[in-house]
Amino acid sequence: MAEAIQQLVLDTLDKHGAIKDTRVLVLPGQQDAAVTHDAQITILGALNSLASRDMITYTTHETVSHVLTEEGAQIALEGSHEARVWAALPTKGSGSPITPKHLEQMFGPETAKVGQSRAFKNKWIGKEGDGLVKLVTEIKDETQQQLREVDSTGTLHAGEKALAELRKRKLIVQKKGQWFTVEKGPAFSTSIEKPETDLTVDMIASGSWKAAKFKKYNFEADGILPNGGAHHPLLKVREEIRNIFLEMGFAEMPTSSFVESAFWCFDALFVPQQHPAREVQDTFYLSDPSTSLPPPADYYARVSKVHEHGDYGSTGYRAPWSDAESRKLLLRTHTTASSASMLYKLAAKCRGEDIDSSTDEPAAHAADAKKKGANGDGFRPAKLFSIDRVFRNETMDATHLAEFHQVEGVVADRGLTLADLIGFMRVFFKKMGIENLRFKPAYNPYTEPSLEIFAFHPQLKKWVEVGNSGMFRPEMLRPMGFPEDVHVHGWGISLERPTMIRYGINNIRTLVGHKVSLEGVEKSPAVRF
Repeated sequence: MAEAIQQLVLDTLDKHGAIKDTRVLVLPGQQDAAVTHDAQITILGALNSLASRDMITYTTHETVSHVLTEEGAQIALEGSHEARVWAALPTKGSGSPITPKHLEQMFGPETAKVGQSRAFKNKWIGKEGDGLVKLVTEIKDETQQQLREVDSTGTLHAGEKALAELRKRKLIVQKKGQWFTVEKGPAFSTSIEKPETDLTVDMIASGSWKAAKFKKYNFEADGILPNGGAHHPLLKVREEIRNIFLEMGFAEMPTSSFVESAFWCFDALFVPQQHPAREVQDTFYLSDPSTSLPPPADYYARVSKVHEHGDYGSTGYRAPWSDAESRKLLLRTHTTASSASMLYKLAAKCRGEDIDSSTDEPAAHAADAKKKGANGDGFRPAKLFSIDRVFRNETMDATHLAEFHQVEGVVADRGLTLADLIGFMRVFFKKMGIENLRFKPAYNPYTEPSLEIFAFHPQLKKWVEVGNSGMFRPEMLRPMGFPEDVHVHGWGISLERPTMIRYGINNIRTLVGHKVSLEGVEKSPAVRF
């Protein structure tokens, strides 16, 4: 087959002088033109073989198209979830409303849930009593129309924004293809006889070497000089920020656990189990294994109690607690999960408990702990930081990736106040060369009060958000075992944003990933804030 394709290419070149598009070729044994991706891969193998013998030269052209997923194909055939839900409902005032439970029985939980949500958003349906009814008599199912257009053309007239929305809903996937233009090479011939590369004993004995054609060997060719190593811009900025922390007396936390349980990533931080960030649209969950080992039983009981019923002066969330939700395994969405674990170990000294020596912390017996704390409770102030990767189910664009780095610091001491946090932030950012700061009140489930940090960007001439901070809530700290007068403040910034600002990069995909310029990495200057 490979030799037949090579012969086809050579014969076509001999007849027409050039091949402007390899997708017009009809391969041996086929009836249709070679427009498919697999056919072009087969042709590429033949082209590489001919090019290695200088018989041809070729140029690669890339194409990008989209194909429907299984769910997308079903919608293209039967209609979108929202259109099917709308079609199943009676018009307002003309029939008995249909309950959401009945819709689940008709379409299944997932289709019913998505269909209701999007139909409500489009104002196609509304509530009437305990059920749902149509609010409009006619609709235009744009999702179905768009999917049919993608199925027939591979793209959308509506543009990239509409395609991105369909990709986000996992109704289409991007598919890359390629095709080639081919021209004659310096050693062009219609014969595909391969030159010999080795002189064998049998050829000498038989004398066949006299008539054989041998591939030329280039004795003058120089070897490729290896390039020296170079630090990536992210590593340069990371090291500079790390040195700032160490200079200020911080200790680095171990953060090697990319996989965390929902308990440490959310529950221990007093993030409600109904919080939107815990949906699959924002978090990557593991399927195998899907559940974690149980956390310490007494601590787990205190955390679940403060969530469901409240404690330590809090009313809690008054929502049902789910053990299954707490045991889910996921790719951590923030390094605060590691901070929570380290704070729990720090609080163990206050409780007079031993700390497992396998957890990067020295063993501390109750008697020793009592001696270390000024108040006799074993507590010692701590300043901790980490710089490591986190993962979120983001739609990727010029400023967002599904994987990025978080810079985080926590300070634990007695009597800390919000003024201490603001003062520390000013010192920390001043060391990074950022002095013009503003603080805006914000909401975080695990800090109260909370502050967003803004800095004035002299190049952009506007205020930009550079971080988030706050005082950890008693609902988070008290179940760990900290005394009432021990407060903890924390803050976090990304590593990518200051790196992009420092090096004048406006698209994160040219900072991380296959589009990174190796020459740019080698020539990027050392960072100095």
